[in-house]
Amino acid sequence: MKSNSFFLDQHGCAKNQVDGELLVSHLIGSGKWQQTFNAGEADLIIINSCGFIESAKTESINAVLEARASYPKAKIILAGCLAQRYGKDLKESLKEADGIFGNGKLEEITDAACCVMNGERYQKEFLQKGVCGGDRKILLSFPGSAYVKITEGCNNRCSFCAIPLIRGNLRSRNAQEIISEIKSLIDKGVYEINLIGQDLAAYGTGAEDNSFGDGRTVLPSGTPGCLEDEGIGAKGESGLARLLKMISSLSGTFIVRLLYIHPDHFNPDILDVMKSDSRFLPYFDIPFQSGDDEIIPKMNRTGSRKKYSELIKTIRNIFPEAAIRTTFMAGFPGEKEENFLNTVSFLEEIKTDWSGCFSYSREDDTPAFDFKPQVSSKISKKRAEKLVEIQGKITEEKLKERAGKEYDILIEEVLEENHQSPAEGLAIGRAWFQAPEVDGSVVVRYDRSNPLENNAVKMGRIVRVFVSGSGEVDLNGDFVCDSPLNKKIKENQLIFAQSVNC
Repeated sequence: MKSNSFFLDQHGCAKNQVDGELLVSHLIGSGKWQQTFNAGEADLIIINSCGFIESAKTESINAVLEARASYPKAKIILAGCLAQRYGKDLKESLKEADGIFGNGKLEEITDAACCVMNGERYQKEFLQKGVCGGDRKILLSFPGSAYVKITEGCNNRCSFCAIPLIRGNLRSRNAQEIISEIKSLIDKGVYEINLIGQDLAAYGTGAEDNSFGDGRTVLPSGTPGCLEDEGIGAKGESGLARLLKMISSLSGTFIVRLLYIHPDHFNPDILDVMKSDSRFLPYFDIPFQSGDDEIIPKMNRTGSRKKYSELIKTIRNIFPEAAIRTTFMAGFPGEKEENFLNTVSFLEEIKTDWSGCFSYSREDDTPAFDFKPQVSSKISKKRAEKLVEIQGKITEEKLKERAGKEYDILIEEVLEENHQSPAEGLAIGRAWFQAPEVDGSVVVRYDRSNPLENNAVKMGRIVRVFVSGSGEVDLNGDFVCDSPLNKKIKENQLIFAQSVNC
């Protein structure tokens, strides 16, 4: 019996990518579906949507419309955040989709797929419980890298953010389940583990969390972001620090990057854990959103410009070469020019390596939707562009400081041979201070005519590179040698293969 084929059109953030990988895995695991990477060959097209801001919602809707116009015979399912948030409305208004599938119970994608293939219309959002996980048969990352989701949902309730409306309250995965998944990835040769969640700092603190088997994590009274309960969890130590210690106990050759830590309750105890194990990268993604003391509380945040500046100083005192990424929002309701200029001066003060700067998006059912006065889109866009310009100059200077050194580079792409100069090889990769997708890259030059170099520079492998130059967002350098890390990773894979065969 011939399997049906499906095509995944992936949108949104890293957390949504993990969901996409699980959708693929559930379908393949059912034995009834095979994945195609050519939408024109697919019986079913799944658009795993984003519903975070207006531009992302528009992009996802357009993807459905374009798929219907281009592939009229295919069945189409709109999955993901947009489907979860607006499922009932979209069932009526988006006739181009045969199914609307929310993101709360991903294993039911097989039922949804069967339904639409039988000619039935499918629509279902799901109650947000637990954290969807399981074996991922295919990773959508570049080789050698993977995302590991440790939390779902969020309790921070920033006044502009729709994430709690889409993904619900904070839930944390069981720590041992996370460790097992990381170990499996390492054993299969994954080098870079990226921990993700809406707010890693809150790991273990959800109302129903029992991540370590001793109740929900509660920190001592007075700790930033703490829960004021008594008698539950591991007092004096954050859940994230406990989890990192468990990861540190794993053997193997790998690195760990922490993404998305809310600044109002950054876990200071993770710094000593990270310092004691060099496999934890001193890369910190801390979305400040504003540097103005009038706007910050309107965003329903408890921090201040001073506290945020002190946090950056603390990190840099312990990790002088730390790479810091942040996010800024321009045009939040009520933001006057002086408020915006305070954010500008804050950015110029803290000099983050990278930042995402975007205009405020007015989202239904968020508190900020009704805030007045709303800032015009023209002004918001202009302010965001100004922040991008300033960050660009800072990034360029930061990259100059990174040049003149050797780094281990994870190769993501090997470019096609230049027929005019066949010996000249070029590849794209990332250093430790560059997160996947969002930061710049390293352009690696190597000699194709040299068998050693040609065999070393492959997707998913690590090579030692001397970075000789820098640009606005990227670095460039020359191949030095095949990294000895590759040998250790192969040893991990061999041990894993032998244990499986036994």
